Amino acid sequence: MSEKTALIVGGTSGIGLATARRLRERGATVHIAGRGKERLDGLAATDPGLIGHQADGGDRAAITALAERIGTIDWLVVTLSGSEGVGPIAELDLGMLRRAFDAKFWAHLTTIQAALPHLAPAGSITLVGAVTARAGMPGTAGIAALNGAVEALVKPLAVELAPIRVNGVSPGLVDTPWWSGMPEDARREYFAQAARALPARQVSTADDIAEVVVLAATNAGTTGTVIEADGGARLVSLG
Repeated sequence: MSEKTALIVGGTSGIGLATARRLRERGATVHIAGRGKERLDGLAATDPGLIGHQADGGDRAAITALAERIGTIDWLVVTLSGSEGVGPIAELDLGMLRRAFDAKFWAHLTTIQAALPHLAPAGSITLVGAVTARAGMPGTAGIAALNGAVEALVKPLAVELAPIRVNGVSPGLVDTPWWSGMPEDARREYFAQAARALPARQVSTADDIAEVVVLAATNAGTTGTVIEADGGARLVSLG
């Protein structure tokens, strides 16, 4: 394939990093953006093939400056997330939920607007939501609204920005640093229980989801689509 240029915003860990590695394996020039200098410094040693940048997806000026330095971007992947937004509706801290929207939804929009002038006409934008957008899990109304808002961008933008392709990926349970706040034993037990309930009988890895993200980003015939990569979580109760 001819060399392409990718920008992964939120690409220093989890699904974003796994996606960056897969795109690099395909021969792309891959830029990753993240907020933490320490993590970027570590990746410079472990993944010298990736080009790291310290930039916050919610900072319009920072993403604009980064996109200008990169030049033409063929594949923009936005994998921004946060750990807030979960809780019973009666007790849900709305200030926390606003912060969660700032960290994910508004940061997605900010990144898209800032990078858009630099996207190749045959390029793509891939967003990452989550199964909570369409599942009925108690205690997830806030984060469901958040991920639903992100995934709702896909169809209208696919038409508005054509021929630039716009897609989304909707993961379910994924073993990533998002779960780092849970004690290791409790996390392992929860994942084992969930795997028994999931139709796929396994909790996904970041690389499992990255494979789907790469498909959405690179397949010339795919646009306006949210690919569900949740192991069937939307079909069952995970309690």
